[in-house]
Amino acid sequence: MAGHNNLSEQQDEGSRKMITRFLVLAALLVVLVSTALAQQPVPPKTNLKVGDRAPEFSLRATDGKTYKLSDFKGKKNVVLAVYVLAFTGG
Repeated sequence: MAGHNNLSEQQDEGSRKMITRFLVLAALLVVLVSTALAQQPVPPKTNLKVGDRAPEFSLRATDGKTYKLSDFKGKKNVVLAVYVLAFTGG
């Protein structure tokens, strides 16, 4: 019987260690996710409504040139497409 009790105690000890490791890893994951979310930039507030004129802005294009919205005034329709993390490897 002593051998059976010893084996049972070893299994209980192993289970406790595994649960402890799981809880420590879960707590670490919560801390990491909380830190990452806290560092997210807050998007700028805007008072623009549908139909309002777009404010002046400039952006660097994939061809390396910088374009201003005013460069196209009266010439063409402008479509601004944003692909988050596209072509960045992120």
